[in-house]
Amino acid sequence: MFQRMANGWQLAKQSWRVLMLDKEMLVFPLLSGVACLLVLASFVVPLAGSGYVQQIEEQETLPQDPVAYLLLFAFYFCNYFVIIFFNAALIACAVIRFQGGDPTVADGLRAAAARLPQIVAWALVSATVGVILKAIESRSERVGRIAAGLLGAAWGIGTYFVVPVLVVEKVGPFQAVKRSLSVLRRCWGEAIVANFGIGLFVFLLILASLVPGVIGVLLGTTPAVIGGIVVTALLIILVSLISSALSTILLGALYQYASAGTAPPQFDTGTLENAFVRK
Repeated sequence: MFQRMANGWQLAKQSWRVLMLDKEMLVFPLLSGVACLLVLASFVVPLAGSGYVQQIEEQETLPQDPVAYLLLFAFYFCNYFVIIFFNAALIACAVIRFQGGDPTVADGLRAAAARLPQIVAWALVSATVGVILKAIESRSERVGRIAAGLLGAAWGIGTYFVVPVLVVEKVGPFQAVKRSLSVLRRCWGEAIVANFGIGLFVFLLILASLVPGVIGVLLGTTPAVIGGIVVTALLIILVSLISSALSTILLGALYQYASAGTAPPQFDTGTLENAFVRK
């Protein structure tokens, strides 16, 4: 366990070094977050006060109505499209850096735009799966949630490498799923522990982000409290952007190692190899 923790921490530091070379990569999770908020507002505002929203708030379940599922599908599709598009852009920039280039935000956006048909297709597949899982969850409160959680976890593992496959190999969604499973089988084991280090790294950054807020509260004056809370909130937003960027950079590095057997120059081969606990 301690070896896994140490290995994950090393991967987090190596991903951090890549991010420090290309800090503009933080633009992609920022744009993704803003766009997702706009998508949410575009659905919530028109439906505010409707029977759908009221039932979800009161019963915490989706109305058993075809229109509700169509709305949910549309929301999932828009949300997934935004997330996949900007993740693809970030992956493209990471790949350019891995190959010795110096990527820009425009490079990432152009690469994602060039994969637009694949991104749309994958967003459709993801939205369909999301609605199916939600339907299963809504059928039975306890059993449905457990079943949906297990199926969702299996889907997440099986499609772990889909976005880098779409970016690098330029295939369709179903071929991307098959390719993702194929890549996983080459380095399959009891668990993939790489993201643990990023989680620990981000946790420490969040703790550091709380310091201004705590200091402001301890000082006790209104300007100090407000200022401390504002600074803490801004730092937590920054940490969330860093977390998303690091996870995507690491995903790109793991994909390159798992698919080609070679580590990016910014990563240690032994550390990447140990990210997969083999049987």
